[in-house]
Amino acid sequence: MLLPDSIELADLAARWRSAYVHVPFCRRRCPYCDFAVVAPGDPHTDDLPNLTTRYLAALHAEIDLQPDWSPLDAVNLGGGTPSSIGAAAVGKIVEHLDSRFEIAPGAEVSVEANPEDVTEELVDGLLGAGVNRISIGVQSFDDEVLRFLGRAHTAEEAAAALEMCVPRLNCGVDLIFGAPGESLDSWRATVTSALEVYPHHLSAYALTVESGTSLWRAVRAGAAAPDADDQADKYEIVQAAAGDANLVQYEVSNYARPGFTCRYNLSTWGQGEYLGFGLGAHGHRDGVRSRNVRSVLAYVKALESGELPEAGRETPAERDMERLMLGVRRACGVNLGEWEGAAERHEGLQRLVAAGVVEIDRGRLRVLRPLLADDVAATVLSLSS
Repeated sequence: MLLPDSIELADLAARWRSAYVHVPFCRRRCPYCDFAVVAPGDPHTDDLPNLTTRYLAALHAEIDLQPDWSPLDAVNLGGGTPSSIGAAAVGKIVEHLDSRFEIAPGAEVSVEANPEDVTEELVDGLLGAGVNRISIGVQSFDDEVLRFLGRAHTAEEAAAALEMCVPRLNCGVDLIFGAPGESLDSWRATVTSALEVYPHHLSAYALTVESGTSLWRAVRAGAAAPDADDQADKYEIVQAAAGDANLVQYEVSNYARPGFTCRYNLSTWGQGEYLGFGLGAHGHRDGVRSRNVRSVLAYVKALESGELPEAGRETPAERDMERLMLGVRRACGVNLGEWEGAAERHEGLQRLVAAGVVEIDRGRLRVLRPLLADDVAATVLSLSS
């Protein structure tokens, strides 16, 4: 069952201020990934150590160029692979954010990591740097599936990483389901292995074929694509298992122990304001959403010239669409009254209410069948057009 995080918490999260820092470097480019990443063999990576040094200097320069803003209730270093730059570099970023904007007492400071990077030295360093949350990209505990996904770690390395992190940090596990060739038994075993360590947080995403990726090109050439029915079955498996493990589902793909929902997630999904630093990063400040360039050289050169690397800003209509698409995925739903024509949408959605797909209570829309959240958002948008 989809359990709601409290509306009061959602409303509070919308008032939080956060910062996202993008660290794009990866050991390899996964075939399904369409994020702004930099991996060996990409253009301009002949001298990757020098590029990394220039990028980190540019990142600090971008932090300095932002107007004052404080305090930060959540900080998230994502990627790419933030763990690949080491705890010392992470610590310098966290320290810089604190000196420029102030990180509030009790704030969530989170880092994404890959299992192959996790060592006792890294964990010690992250803790010393003020990091209190880690999200580990396990993806699967089946080595065959990991090879298909292009991951650099093994199931054994993933298990070892979790054993090191769960006792010492607020630890999240990220999984991907629905790769062609992954059986239901394999997926059950992956979910069981993830939950056996009793993580604080679990994210489970269906494998998607994103345009322009290696996986997309392979599927276009005739390779097997993920099967929607198979993914629906696997979604039900993780949903039931997470519930049995007393993790509360607070978004379509995210589960947490009570009190361990990801603060950064709640803030950004609820249209809270956040600063975005780094390659391709998005920010939302003073009601305006902006995005950075996705070319690593363009990003570095802009900041070496003392300029912000902004690539563009969203229109109000795009911002509203984003709010709706993210809002209906949350367990607490979304307030329909935030959009013009709410009454017309309310009337048009009654057929979904009758079908048991959604409920509308006090003007708030909640999706009761999570896998249909994107379809519900599309319906709402069509009713308001």
